[in-house]
Amino acid sequence: MSEMSFEQMLELEDSCKTIRNGEVVEGTVIDVKPDEIILNIGYKSDGIITRNEYTNEPNVDLTTVISMGDTMEAKVLKVNDGEGQVLLTYKRLAAERGSKKLEEAFNAQEVLKAKVVQVLEGGLSVVIDETRIFIPASLVSDTYEKDLGKYKDQEIEFVITEFNPRRRRIIGDRKQLLMAAKEELQKELFEKINVGDVLEGTIKNVTDFGAFIDLGGADGLLHISEMSWGRVENPKKVFKIGDVVKVFIKDINDRKIALSMKFEDENPWKDAAQKYAVGTIIKGVIARMTDFGAFVELAPGVDALLHVSQISKEHVDKPADVLKIGQEIEAKIVDFNEEEKKISLSLKAMLVPAEEPAQEYDEEPATDAEEPVEAEE
Repeated sequence: MSEMSFEQMLELEDSCKTIRNGEVVEGTVIDVKPDEIILNIGYKSDGIITRNEYTNEPNVDLTTVISMGDTMEAKVLKVNDGEGQVLLTYKRLAAERGSKKLEEAFNAQEVLKAKVVQVLEGGLSVVIDETRIFIPASLVSDTYEKDLGKYKDQEIEFVITEFNPRRRRIIGDRKQLLMAAKEELQKELFEKINVGDVLEGTIKNVTDFGAFIDLGGADGLLHISEMSWGRVENPKKVFKIGDVVKVFIKDINDRKIALSMKFEDENPWKDAAQKYAVGTIIKGVIARMTDFGAFVELAPGVDALLHVSQISKEHVDKPADVLKIGQEIEAKIVDFNEEEKKISLSLKAMLVPAEEPAQEYDEEPATDAEEPVEAEE
């Protein structure tokens, strides 16, 4: 009997090699088409992986993700696909391994990162090793998200909070990571801030009574009364979400931060005694009116009272009869009280040369008449 050559022995060994359904085989890519991959798996027939058995991603051009000569593992689906080739699957093997990896991550509460492949009505879908994880809308963010579309194709971090591959239920949670990060930032912020500190923040929300400002770890409230030395009627006309503003901390109460934009160096009452000395003639704008007088804005945060009796030499029943809101007037300062921040004006003093004694007017006219004194018998 003649001896077999080395090549003949190899051919005999190959012919005797068997593979079974479900077996994991390794092969070398010998051909790639847009919709299939051909592998040399060391068997009498080549292995084939169709696009549907490579990935769950639709319409992927396999020539863009696999190259000739690449080595890869796959699982045998069918030893003979009817055309003499071995039908293989890559995605199912990857999913099995991915499922095991996700189970380990679930048990260890490991932080994972993956790209959002689909935005659904109730949340987001991400894929790790061909295994889908669903992140419900309520667990996407620590704030309400009206439009989840912005997350499409973004890489996000999350932890797995429910793992049940038999029911194909693997749930991810991004919210708890955001909350933990925010708590850490809040802790760091409160350790370093003090009353009086000047900070920059971003307007997060605007309401009728004020604005909430993100200080980088916690929100502070800028009340409407602290927005300006002048009068602010509607915060929404002054600020919009996303504005960056400079504020100072007025008060810290537990985890509540009160903010202000009324910086002392901008105080309109600074040097007021010189600017608004009695006898000074000054211009102002009618800001509001009552039955007893008109309030005139001399500067943002500085109002003066023009009493109805000081409007004209003639009798004026109500200021609204002769004045209008927004009207600019020129008047003389007849009284200045720095302690109470009260200034009284007169138009009448501009019309008559003779000086009259200065009078201070209350914002509300007296209503109680003096009681009659009974005559002694």
